[in-house]
Amino acid sequence: MTVVPPATGEPRRPDGPRNPGDAWVVAPSGEKYWGRFGAAGLLAVDAERGILLQHRVAWSHFGGTWGLPGGALHEDETAIVGAVREAQEEAGVPDGSVRPRFTSVLDLGIWSYTTVIADVVMPFEPVISDPESVALEWVPFDEVDARPLHPGFGRAWPALRELLHVRPTVVVDAANVVGSVPDGWWNDRAGAARRLAERLRGLSVHGGEVALGGDAWYPSISLVVEGAARGIDAPETDVEDFADLRLGGDVSVVDAEAAGDDAIVAEVERQVRAGRYVVAVTSDRELQGRVVSAGAAQVRSSGWLLGLLDAARR
Repeated sequence: MTVVPPATGEPRRPDGPRNPGDAWVVAPSGEKYWGRFGAAGLLAVDAERGILLQHRVAWSHFGGTWGLPGGALHEDETAIVGAVREAQEEAGVPDGSVRPRFTSVLDLGIWSYTTVIADVVMPFEPVISDPESVALEWVPFDEVDARPLHPGFGRAWPALRELLHVRPTVVVDAANVVGSVPDGWWNDRAGAARRLAERLRGLSVHGGEVALGGDAWYPSISLVVEGAARGIDAPETDVEDFADLRLGGDVSVVDAEAAGDDAIVAEVERQVRAGRYVVAVTSDRELQGRVVSAGAAQVRSSGWLLGLLDAARR
């Protein structure tokens, strides 16, 4: 590949300095891809209005088509932060208005593009805030295909649309997970459960781990606690903080009023009724069978969850 900066006078963000990432990556076969460090776009999902699309200005790459707000990543910038930053620059997306649900990555080896699928948690009206847009519209899901789409987005849209109805929740047997590591948890059961809740705020699960498409998923978490661990607070999330924004789903703490296993089964049933794709986490064989009967789509062991959390630390 070669890296080619924009041509002199090319109308790319004329009101600010260029970032080193603003360059073309040119494949040996001649195809051009924007973003020296890759690129990312935001697929904002509003349950009532559809998805946010950008009508691209004529001078842009594949100008005249409809696609996602997005652009070149900065060096060492995560895809989620970059996609939201670009959407703020191009469409005026307010801080804290979207919550990432999952990502989908097109990796060509020499260049990659990450689609960040995010739910609108605070409705907003997009604003054309730089020269790259002719229009910005909320387009109903059934009407997206009727637009002349950017070729890359057009190829990705059918698979992405199939995943838009999937909302994963991980129901965690706190006592089983905490009890699987002999680290003195029995001396402070509430403190051990609280530490687990804090660690779960960073949970990211690859779609292949739980039989889903896409790449990284950011599920909501239901942490079921029992006995002396009851009454702990759920960890707080600042939706206006990018460091928290990347975490995706929230962590809820569910107190078991009686038997912990019964509370876990009840929580699985509640989430299934709400239309969630439920992944239950416990190593208790009998409980595993019960949560499957309750409708859990997947069951994983405590060791599986701890492995994900340990990998996130590294």
